[in-house]
Amino acid sequence: MIASLRFYSVVLVLGLVTLLLIPIQGLALKLNLGLARKIPMLWHKIATKMVGLRIRVTGNIPNTRPMMIVSNHISWMDIPVLGSITELSFIAKSEVNEMPGANLLSRLQRTIYVVREEKRKAGQQAQEITQRMLDGDAMVLFGEGTTHDGNRIGTFKSALLGAAQFALKDDQVDEVLIQPVSIAYTKLHGMPMGRYTRAKAAWYGDMTLGSHAINIMMQSAWDVEVIFGEPIVFDENSNRRQVAKQIQSEVRNNFLNTLHDRKSEIIEVE
Repeated sequence: MIASLRFYSVVLVLGLVTLLLIPIQGLALKLNLGLARKIPMLWHKIATKMVGLRIRVTGNIPNTRPMMIVSNHISWMDIPVLGSITELSFIAKSEVNEMPGANLLSRLQRTIYVVREEKRKAGQQAQEITQRMLDGDAMVLFGEGTTHDGNRIGTFKSALLGAAQFALKDDQVDEVLIQPVSIAYTKLHGMPMGRYTRAKAAWYGDMTLGSHAINIMMQSAWDVEVIFGEPIVFDENSNRRQVAKQIQSEVRNNFLNTLHDRKSEIIEVE
């Protein structure tokens, strides 16, 4: 009963907040106001509080632009988690634009949709991302291109890092900062999570968004760690594939170190 009441209260509050902010954000986008970057962050802050996500941030986010954030991907929750920390926009698979509700919210955050399977479009998509970075937007790329079970890091794709190469063609750009970010879901109701419990936080495989979101909101009280690694400088001497491997290694090391720390907590509790 309590879990059901919590779920309905979350839906009600977020629904009202969303209905209030949609026309304001629409106007801000139409008039190209700086407010268009701040409203999504406000929405994500409210959403994470309502859903019960407690976020711990390690590391710093540089103010230098142009910049791309490259993160691992576990769940749809990654989006409000990152979106509540700083002003940013996402690079998402084209399928997101076909999800009712999620497509509207993602468009209002000025998401760029990409078709990863069509390599011939990679250059055009990279140019669009480049322009947004040159305009001052911090663009988030989920390096694996898909979600996993919350216990591992997949292979990072290098194609969309081509946006950093395009940005260097601008006369005023000598380098692009690429920020590796690791996300790990570590506790549920204050207790450290193991391999099985972490998979509950993950949204992957053939799980439907609606059913997973309901389960997450009814559980509530999820702890998530966000680790901002050392920014990597991408310049004219950088190799895209090598940089992708370097980012993947940084993200994996920080991710595994976080899980190791939480494993120590389990031993202490026992």
